[in-house]
Amino acid sequence: MGIIFFKRLRKDIAAAKRNDPAARSKFEIWLTYSGVHALSWHRWANRLYRMHLKLLARMTSQWAKFTTGIEIHPAAKIAAGVFIDHGAGVVIGETAEIEEGVVIYQGVTLGGTGKEKGKRHPTIKRNVTISCGAKVLGGFTVGEGAKIGAGAVVLSEVPPYATVVGVPARVVRINGEKVQDLLPEKEDPIVKELCSLRERVFALEEKLEKRDEDR
Repeated sequence: MGIIFFKRLRKDIAAAKRNDPAARSKFEIWLTYSGVHALSWHRWANRLYRMHLKLLARMTSQWAKFTTGIEIHPAAKIAAGVFIDHGAGVVIGETAEIEEGVVIYQGVTLGGTGKEKGKRHPTIKRNVTISCGAKVLGGFTVGEGAKIGAGAVVLSEVPPYATVVGVPARVVRINGEKVQDLLPEKEDPIVKELCSLRERVFALEEKLEKRDEDR
């Protein structure tokens, strides 16, 4: 168990060194990086959870939340070699699964959309990047190598190597190339009405100008 723990820790530290240009040494990462600390606490909490010591597991995860600002349910499955950068406000739900090489920035939520049972949190495949403040909500899969933009709200499956942005999130690139929307966005009735009102105002202003000229 101890050997496995240290192998995973080494992978987590290597991921931080690889993804953070501000990291100066592995020793500094081990001492100061809250994301690495949170993952280490989670691995212990997950071990307790699988041993059916669920109360102790939850107490451990809450302690990790208190000390790092990162909340990870002890049942979540997280591979070694994941990097949580800064990490403040990160929330990872019970049935979430995260594979190696994933990078998660501050304020990210991997959550559910309701009180349904079973698989209700996302599966994040290898080498996905989830930017600041993004919310990935539901029991679907985010494909390998995908990138999720800052503040995006992802409510459905993301293809591999896609870039998604917006609320709700939509695919804007695949393999770095721009893509056309498969379905046109619905016309916003409020915007349509504002445009109509603006045209009427312009028409009325033209009539007033002509009337003033006739005088």
